[in-house]
Amino acid sequence: MNQYLVTAYDHTDEGALQRRMNVRPHHLDGAKTLKENGNYVLGGAMLNEEGNMIGSVMILQFENEEALNAWKQSEPYITQGIWETVDVKPFRVANIG
Repeated sequence: MNQYLVTAYDHTDEGALQRRMNVRPHHLDGAKTLKENGNYVLGGAMLNEEGNMIGSVMILQFENEEALNAWKQSEPYITQGIWETVDVKPFRVANIG
């Protein structure tokens, strides 16, 4: 499988955090499905100095670019406009053990 590092930053307007919190259950449901399907490696929220979520980092894996693009088209943080920027780079988890 091809692995990808997803780095995404939320919008920064006054209502951004509340919009994220409203959509978060749908995002987490999607992450659970990714994990069940073997596509989720690792993920979590980036935090600001106050401890508020301001973005996300995920390591995902897919068989091909089409599957990656299908995820992008269904990810709630993308479709609902939570993430302002999304950067996806090829990645390889180090095999150290």
